[in-house]
Amino acid sequence: MGTDLHELLRSLRVWDAEVTTLASFDPAAAPATPLDLFTTWFAEAVAAGQTEPHTMSLATADAESRPDVRTVMLHGADTDGWHFATHADSRKGTHLAARPYAALGFYWPVLGRQVRVRGPVTAAPSEEGQADLHARSTGALAAALTGRQSQVLGSLDELAQVSQAAWERALREPATPVPTWTLYRLRPEEVEFFQGDERRRHVRLVYRRTDEGWGQELLWP
Repeated sequence: MGTDLHELLRSLRVWDAEVTTLASFDPAAAPATPLDLFTTWFAEAVAAGQTEPHTMSLATADAESRPDVRTVMLHGADTDGWHFATHADSRKGTHLAARPYAALGFYWPVLGRQVRVRGPVTAAPSEEGQADLHARSTGALAAALTGRQSQVLGSLDELAQVSQAAWERALREPATPVPTWTLYRLRPEEVEFFQGDERRRHVRLVYRRTDEGWGQELLWP
């Protein structure tokens, strides 16, 4: 007999004290910009042992406004925005070409924290995308050289053959360019910080961009 999904779901507990330390968060002491608070929270997630804290959900919409979401890697965050990369001809890339607006979601369960970011997206100059790619691992270059992301795959054998050739080229030519590889920047219009509370009195602080800088507001949980 297969696993009963409903029973399994009912057996789970949110923020188990054995593996979770709900951090304190005083929004009155929050810095003036969301980037500064994000940097602090990210460092605290790393220090707390959060697995892969740099992974994030990326939500986009296609030309018909149908949403899609997937997990990708954060490549950086600075005053220009939050950075991620993909092939321009991938599903993500074609969505962003049609509708250059996206949302990001980070979840760090070890601290009971979430960060949500949304805003317009622009592509960085090609040379910046290539520099970003070549600063990464051999595996990242091999994957980029394999390409064809989101296209229909005939068989796993075909993938193995193309991937092996890409790995060999990445090792042989570590500076080889991948023209479709693109670095994207999301310039935030809104950034929300969520701190979980065991009594469900969650603290939600949202930053919204204004003509004068950043405004802050609390949200009901």
